[in-house]
Amino acid sequence: MLTKTVKNNQSSMFLTLVDMLNPNHPLFILSNTINWKIFEDSFSVFYCKDNGRPSKPIRLMVGLLILKHLRNVSDETIVEQWSENIYYQYFCGKNEFVPIVPCEASELVHFRKRIGEAGVELILKESIRVNGKDGEEENASIDSTVQEKNITYPTDNKLHRKIINRCKKISQKENLQVRQSYTYVLKKLSVDQRFRNHPKNKCKALRADKKVKTIAGRFVREIERNLNQNEYYKTDIELFKQILNQKKTDKNKIYSIHKPEVECISKGKEHKKYEFGNKVSIVYTQSTGVIIGAKGFRNPYDGHTIESALEQVERIRPSKKLKTLIGDRGYRGKTQINGVEIKIPKPFNKSKMCKYQQIKSRKQFKRRAAIEPIIGHLKTDYRLGRNFYKGIFGDNINIMLATAAFNFKKMMNKWKSSFCLFFEKFIYYFCNQFFCAKNFKWGF
Repeated sequence: MLTKTVKNNQSSMFLTLVDMLNPNHPLFILSNTINWKIFEDSFSVFYCKDNGRPSKPIRLMVGLLILKHLRNVSDETIVEQWSENIYYQYFCGKNEFVPIVPCEASELVHFRKRIGEAGVELILKESIRVNGKDGEEENASIDSTVQEKNITYPTDNKLHRKIINRCKKISQKENLQVRQSYTYVLKKLSVDQRFRNHPKNKCKALRADKKVKTIAGRFVREIERNLNQNEYYKTDIELFKQILNQKKTDKNKIYSIHKPEVECISKGKEHKKYEFGNKVSIVYTQSTGVIIGAKGFRNPYDGHTIESALEQVERIRPSKKLKTLIGDRGYRGKTQINGVEIKIPKPFNKSKMCKYQQIKSRKQFKRRAAIEPIIGHLKTDYRLGRNFYKGIFGDNINIMLATAAFNFKKMMNKWKSSFCLFFEKFIYYFCNQFFCAKNFKWGF
C-alpha cells in the first residue's frame, strides 16, 4: 500500500535539518533542485492504495538509489551510511535526524524491480534536466564499452566442478541416492591439475581435466534418471548438458552457471583481451559533457547500436533533436540515421571540403576522444566497472543509474567550483582593500 505523504508545512519545536546544514553543500542544493514530484506521480501507480502494509516513501527509495551510485557503495552500505549522515537524510526528504536504518537492503532490490527500466530511465532523464542548457546540445559523441559481470574468469574445469557441486546439492535437497560422491577422487585430480604450464605436467593435467568432465557427466545423467521427470530442475539439467557438450569454437557458449546471459567480448587490449559481460553504448554531448543516452546490448556490431541509442535519446530528450553524432571507426557503414548525421574519422576529400570544414571536423574528432576518460570514471566511480545486478534487466538498469549519478555529480561539481570561485574573488578583494596584497591568489 502506498504510504501517505507527510506535509512539512508545520514548523518543528526542535531544530530541523534545514537549520543545521550548510545551504551551500552540493547535496543540499541538489536535493532542492531535483523535481521529486515527477517520481512520486510516476511510481505511485505501482502501489496498491487501500490494501497491505504502508510502503516506504518514494522519495526515500529514489534518493537511496541515486546516493548508492553517487558514492559507489552497495545496498547494505548505503542503508547503514544513511543512518549516520544528515545530508543523506535531508536529500531523501527527512526534516529531523533519524538514528535508525531507513529500510532493509533487500527493499532496494524490490523497488528496482517495481519501477523497471522505464522508471530508472526517468531518473536518467531528470539528471539531464538538472544540468539545464548543458544537456540540450545538438552535437554529441558516441562510444561503446563493456560492462563486466560479477563472475570469475571462466575455464572448463571451473564449470565442470560447479556442475558437480550443483548436482550434489540437488541430490541432498531431494534425498536422491548417488552411487559415488567422488570426493577423494576430485581432491586427487585437483593435485594433478596444478602447474599445468610445466612441460612435465601438461599431459597429466589434461587427463585430469577430462576425468573431471566425465564425472560431471555421470552426475548429470544420474540426477536426471533419479528425478523422475521433475520439471522443477529441467532448466538446470539442460544448462548442465549444454556446458558439457559445448566446444571451443562454438557460438553462444555458457561462461557462468548462475549468470548464463554473459557474453564474451573481445576488446583487443593487451592487458585484458577478453571481457565477460555485455556491451554498453554511451551518448555524450560534444562540448558540455553531459551523458544523454546509455543503453545496454548483448554483443552486436557497434554500427547496429546507433539506431536504438538515438531512439532512447529522443525519448529522454524530446524537446531537442540531435543534428550530428560523432563516433570512431568502429561505427563504419552508417552515415545518416533518422535525420542525424553520423561522422567518423576518415581522409578528407579536399575537392569537396574547404579548409575551414576540415579544421572544424578535425576538432570534432579530437573532442570525441574526451568520452574515453568519461567511460573510465563511470567504471571506477559509479559502479559500471562490475555489475552485481542479476540478469539482462540488471545490466540495463545498472548502466542508466551509473550515468545518472555521473550527471548529478557533474552538476554538484559545477556548483562547488562556482562557490569556490566566488569565495576566491571575495578574499582577493578583501585583501586588496585592507592589506594591499599584490598578486594574492587563494588556492583550493
